[in-house]
Amino acid sequence: MSGLVFACIAPHGSLAVPLLGERGMEKAQATRAALEELGRRMAAAQPETIVVVTPHGHRIDMAFSLLNNMRVQGTLGPEEDGNGNSLTLSFAVDRQLNAAIIEEAQKMDVPVKNVYYAVDDDPAFSMPLDWGATVPLYFIGAMFRPKPRAVIACPDRGNMDWQLFPKFGKAIRLAAEGTGRRVGLIASADMGHAHDIHGPYGFNPASAEYDAASIQAVQDQEPGRLLQFDLDWMQRAATDSFGQILNLAGAIEGTDFRGELLSYEVPTYFGMMCVAYEKP
Repeated sequence: MSGLVFACIAPHGSLAVPLLGERGMEKAQATRAALEELGRRMAAAQPETIVVVTPHGHRIDMAFSLLNNMRVQGTLGPEEDGNGNSLTLSFAVDRQLNAAIIEEAQKMDVPVKNVYYAVDDDPAFSMPLDWGATVPLYFIGAMFRPKPRAVIACPDRGNMDWQLFPKFGKAIRLAAEGTGRRVGLIASADMGHAHDIHGPYGFNPASAEYDAASIQAVQDQEPGRLLQFDLDWMQRAATDSFGQILNLAGAIEGTDFRGELLSYEVPTYFGMMCVAYEKP
């Protein structure tokens, strides 16, 4: 079977990566276990390519971006309050799937642009991965054998119509089907960032409210419900998950994929949620 074979919502807090040994890492045990389970399930689906939509990557005004050098590479650590360890991941880029995603997106008037660095057809020039891609890929893809190729997408979150986000997800699924690829999708998403008065975003009850509403939408098998959320309320929640969950919603819309909430916890100032989407 080709096309979309697995999808998930995965957080990108480096606190979950045991190798980095960050202070307070014991508070993220449920997230770590769930990320490991997502890795097992993705591996069982045997994707040829993993698509990651990250909120923290290379952004282009008024468009979704796709990294289109031959390779991407990301490094995590050493963290300021960690054990001094670091790690580096590297993936070949599925440039054919990039092109197919752009073609499908253009049919729906969704703006998508390739991004290049230096000599794009020379594998010596890798484009850097942000933590929004590197953290989930550490658990979901980096240690697979054979290692899948990668597609790394990033939206301009502040300036585009949110109605475009499910359409971009649909373009990913249609491109997977059109190329005959077995594709896994990771919606890299941390939840509300205002859970702790001492955190960088302070405290706002909207974070817990947003997280609870998103979890309910997932459990009701309606991730697209997020389009009905009040935008001012979400700004108070200080979340970076909204767009990527809508990407996933568009990718699975009209299919028989079902979501299973594996974990949710607030081990630091932001919430982290893991959800697996599989066909029955």
